Amino acid sequence: MTTKRPFGLPSVRLIVIAAVAGIIAGAVAVYVRNVGSGNGGDVLLAQSSGACEGAVETVKSVSEFSKGQVAAMVAARPPRPLDLSFKGPDGKDLKTADFAGKTVLLNLWATWCGPCREEMPALNALQKEMGGPDFEVVAVNIDTGTDEKPKAFLAEYGIDTLGYYRDSSMGVFNSLKKEGLAFGLPVTLVMDAKGCLISAMNGPAVWDSPDAKALITAAKAP
Repeated sequence: MTTKRPFGLPSVRLIVIAAVAGIIAGAVAVYVRNVGSGNGGDVLLAQSSGACEGAVETVKSVSEFSKGQVAAMVAARPPRPLDLSFKGPDGKDLKTADFAGKTVLLNLWATWCGPCREEMPALNALQKEMGGPDFEVVAVNIDTGTDEKPKAFLAEYGIDTLGYYRDSSMGVFNSLKKEGLAFGLPVTLVMDAKGCLISAMNGPAVWDSPDAKALITAAKAP
């Protein structure tokens, strides 16, 4: 029988994994900041796509909240639009552009990924508390094959507030891999209301923690 973890009570194992990921990501982030420290925000603005110039301040703000349980979140340098495709809850094709007007936490997961399974209740809790017209947790399952396993997992663990997003071709993961944003699972992106990438992380996090909520609040700020 599977032992289910209650919402809001992350396992010690998940916290340790997230902490290690944060240390590694922190080292990378320090290197990036030091390399570009001569010009600071001006360099970031110069590199950003024209459509995402307005996201520069959001990137800087969110970076200040990349700590604690979400320390592995690394700022997008530069912020840029991403064109990703997957299936929506109704089985129809969706693109990230279809979420215009919402800040999105895009998470890729699979039933065979242990850390993905452990963080899913926290993602569900985050959507339950903060989801609405201006924010959504978009958890995209990338299991190959049929819907049987992912739907059974979601039902068994009581994941009842997340929409059922799906990409059995793993195309969305491969697209992120080519962008240098995905190295394994889970992988999570924060995108602003214009579809601009704000930050990304590889590895799990405690998404219903105060640290995560503060980061999302910063990402939503106009």
